[in-house]
Formats: sequence, structure tokens, C-alpha cells
Amino acid sequence: MKAKKILFIAQEIEPYVPNSEYTILGRQVAQSILEKGREIRSFMPKWGNINERRNQLHEVIRLSGMNLIIDDTDHPLIIKVASIPAARMQVYFIDNDDFFHKRLDVANEKGEEYSDNAERAIFYARGVLETVKKLRWVPDVIHCQGWIASIVPVLLKTAYKDEPSFKDCKVVYSVSQQPLNLPLSQNFANSITYRDCKPEVLEGLSEPYTGADLQKLAINYSDGVAISSENPDAELVAYAEASGLPVMTYPGNDHEKYLDFFDQIWSEGKTDEEED
Repeated sequence: MKAKKILFIAQEIEPYVPNSEYTILGRQVAQSILEKGREIRSFMPKWGNINERRNQLHEVIRLSGMNLIIDDTDHPLIIKVASIPAARMQVYFIDNDDFFHKRLDVANEKGEEYSDNAERAIFYARGVLETVKKLRWVPDVIHCQGWIASIVPVLLKTAYKDEPSFKDCKVVYSVSQQPLNLPLSQNFANSITYRDCKPEVLEGLSEPYTGADLQKLAINYSDGVAISSENPDAELVAYAEASGLPVMTYPGNDHEKYLDFFDQIWSEGKTDEEED
């Protein structure tokens, strides 16, 4: 059984930020699957080093304007969009003055890691999911890539589990390197609380919570795990392998293996009577 609609929630996508393992994965895997005839949507944060004029980003007014409350503070959600003509891909950007405007990904220009990275990940996750709801687009599989997308699986299986857009979808989390060094903020448990997503989701993880805990949390609530780096964090790989979930080994440049894995995850639990 094939997953016909795949949502990519990426950390970085080429060509919007300097080339890295993340940017290539965010672009090439999605493009490869699009070329196989599947329907995709792609999201990434509007990091502060993205040149909006050069890359022709523009705000989507009908999708913007919602306020997301993180740790009792309102944060306006801004949605922008741009196209990659060579790939026939459209990319949606999650933006917000507090979390992304004039701010880089993990650390600032001096190399100082942002203390609110966990809250940024929470805002990003909720921003993507709320936008997909507004698009009235129902994915079969959601692929989450990078620490910034690590909150998506837990929200999907708790706060958004009954939403028509997501109640039947499967989620795959990509394990790669671990770029976060600072402990997460002390109010992380309160910040992640939303609807049925309670602080209890953090059981089994030890305070002070770390960047590795973000990715372990993602694994705990995923349906499958992809090893997406040639040199992934060994602790996270071991955690994924011990989880009992299907794990895709690092495929190198063979992007079709992602599609095969998505189809595998999507078909699990489906009956023979269900339409392919």
C-alpha cells in the first residue's frame, strides 16, 4: 500500500540556507518523492539568514494571523511561501518575530546557543500543524527532520490525535546529529502543555532535559525512525533501535529508500480491503 500524500517538516531546505547534510536531505528526498508521482507539502522555519527578496518569499495572508500561546505568552504565526522552480516544489515557511526573525538556527552569530530553542521547536510544530489544517490537506505520512521538528510526533499522538487532518496519518522521525548542547529551559514541561499533551509525556526522561531528550521524545511518539546521517548521534541510534520501532538504516544517496520506508510504515495495520 502506497503513501500518496507525504508532509515534510524540515529543519533546512536547499537553496534557502547554506548547504549542509540537513539542507540536502530537506530538498532532495522531497523532490525525489515528488518525481515519483506522490503529492507532497514541505515546511521549514524562516531562519533569520534567509534572504526573502532574493528567494522571493511572500506572506500568505489567509494562513497567517493566528496567535499561538507558548508558556502563557501569545506569539503571532506568520506563514510565507516560495517556490523552487527547478524542482517544481513549493515551500512554506513558519515565521515569528520572537522565535525566528533575525535569528539563526541553533546559535547566534557569536556561537551562543539560544536558551529558548525548545520553545522555538514547540512553536514550529504547532505552526506547521495548524497551517496544514487550514490547507485542508490530509497527509498519509509525515516526515520530521531535525531537532526543530522533534515536537511534532508527540503533538500528533496527543493534542492533535482526533483532528481529521491527522487522525489516520503515520509519522517518521529522522535521527541525525545532535546540535543542541545547553539544557532546555526550566519551563519546558509547561511550554509543551497543550490540549491532551501534558507534562506526563516527558516521563522516562530526566531533568534537566537536554537536546537529546527532544529527539528521544520524538522517537517515543513516532511510527518509524530513519537514520538520516552518515555520522548520527550514537546514543540516539541506540535509543531508536531499542524502541521496537521499524528503523531504516542510513541510505546514503538512495532517496528511493525513504519512499519504500514511508510505504512500509503507512501500510502497517492496513487491511487487504483498503484501497491502495
